[in-house]
Amino acid sequence: MNEGQQRFYDFALQRVQAGKEGELKALLDESFARQAQGTFTPEYMTGLMPRMTALIRPECVPELLQAAAHMRGQIG
Repeated sequence: MNEGQQRFYDFALQRVQAGKEGELKALLDESFARQAQGTFTPEYMTGLMPRMTALIRPECVPELLQAAAHMRGQIG
């Protein structure tokens, strides 16, 4: 996991719903693996975000979406 991934990992885990930590960690691990493989695409991210936001506390979703929009701009 690189430094940016670690920051996002920590950011997301600070905002996860109680009891959903394992599911979020699995999504993040999958996402980081795809980044390492070069298969993390905007299309993948579009499918990932609804799954991820479902695990985040509702009051934190806008903040997560803002971070994701920044990340989307970094892809490719």
